[in-house]
Amino acid sequence: MLDALRSPWPWYIAGPLIGLTVPFLLLIGNKTFGISSSLRHICAACIPANIPFFKYDWKKEAWNLFFVGGIAIGGFLATNFLANPEPMMLAEPTAQYLASKGITNTAHLLPSEIFSWEQLFTLRGLIFFVVGGFLVGFGTRWAGGCTSGHAIMGLSNLQWPSLIATCCFMIGGIVMTWLILPYLLTL
Repeated sequence: MLDALRSPWPWYIAGPLIGLTVPFLLLIGNKTFGISSSLRHICAACIPANIPFFKYDWKKEAWNLFFVGGIAIGGFLATNFLANPEPMMLAEPTAQYLASKGITNTAHLLPSEIFSWEQLFTLRGLIFFVVGGFLVGFGTRWAGGCTSGHAIMGLSNLQWPSLIATCCFMIGGIVMTWLILPYLLTL
């Protein structure tokens, strides 16, 4: 049983399980799936400021905070107790390309050549963490939701704005991967 939990699940099992959260949330109380709104709920609950964006009844959305808390706890448990003992496998051309850019620690999702405390205070770290974090936050707010909210919930509800947002997310990812990331890796 633990071996099944430790090994990666194929897309045809994991995908439908993620997709089934949409009808489940709709059936249990007409709730919508999304993660980015939880930060707004936390700010509305914790910041006693007179900011109109945070003046709403956040208690109606408290379930979302428990959902995100469950994701954090699940991630912690999976990382510390159910981690796959096998190293992550990259396609050989990808590993060779990254090695040519100085990234050899590819056994983990976050290579230490980019994601480490030492890299945080470099130009590359500033761009990846600060500028990248700002762009993700700005884009999420501007699009009115995150990738999970738009791509999973919005598309399943046939919402036109979610289709546009998801297409823009994909285009942004492709541009980043093929045009911007190769330049950033040379810094």
